[in-house]
Amino acid sequence: MHPSIYVIFAILTIVLVALDVWQTKDGKVTLKKAISWSLFWFLLAFAFAVSIYFFWNWYAPNSIYTNQKAAIAFTTGYLLEKSLSVDNLFVFAIIFQQYQVPESLRARALLWGVLGALILRAAMILIGSSLIEQYHGVLYLFAVFLIWTGISLAIEKEAPSINPLPERVIRKVVPCTKNYHGSALLIKQRASLVATPMLVVIGVIAFMDVMFALDSIPAIFAVTQEPFLVLTANVFALLGLRSLYFVLQGMMNKFVYLKSALAAVMMFIGIKMLLVGTSWAIPTVLSLMFLLAVMTAAIFASILKPKLKKSEQT
Repeated sequence: MHPSIYVIFAILTIVLVALDVWQTKDGKVTLKKAISWSLFWFLLAFAFAVSIYFFWNWYAPNSIYTNQKAAIAFTTGYLLEKSLSVDNLFVFAIIFQQYQVPESLRARALLWGVLGALILRAAMILIGSSLIEQYHGVLYLFAVFLIWTGISLAIEKEAPSINPLPERVIRKVVPCTKNYHGSALLIKQRASLVATPMLVVIGVIAFMDVMFALDSIPAIFAVTQEPFLVLTANVFALLGLRSLYFVLQGMMNKFVYLKSALAAVMMFIGIKMLLVGTSWAIPTVLSLMFLLAVMTAAIFASILKPKLKKSEQT
């Protein structure tokens, strides 16, 4: 892969992030607007998958992947990362509630969260791909980690707790005000800089980004170990995260089986990673079919559950 391809994609990412900032510049995101933009980001990702199918030889002239295999790997990785990123949204909702973030500031807080995730995941992808090239055994460590995460997610009954470590660190370094001051992270007070609760929220979100990256990066390496596909799948999955948050904000309590579906996906990907390079290796197409089937079943089951309860009561 020529470095210029990464430079071009980095410029494209900056343009798309700027577009996302522009469409939420007033801080007000209606459900209709969020659905429209979520659909736009989905379609953009699949348009990129089509471009991979037709122009893969230009993207990666020396790759061992065929055009079809590269397009399928990107699509599977994108859907996997998108599914796992839904878990981020639930935690973001808890953070906003815990720190009483005003509705008008949530879009900006999410922006910082997405930017932090993009930078962290890019760094971890570079480290991860380098480790896997040198030490294939790292895949097995990632696999065990994913399976354990899936089991923990399946048996966990309580809502995820937010680690206060970033808040403690920030408050030790700089004094913090009690009230928000718009989207400002730092303000000048009595000739010295003090932090606002917004900085604390961003710190907590960044910390959670690291935790989620530890799950998602190993997961996508089970689908493909092509760094460019791993990077692009992550970028496109994160780009629509803010719009998707506002779609799910009022619907989170309705998707009761989403957590179980995510647990199943994590365990499946962990098993797939363990089988990489063996005669029992799971094809990428089968992974894509499994991912779509599990998430679709979880959504439909969540929609039907209230109706079944209602029919039982009548």
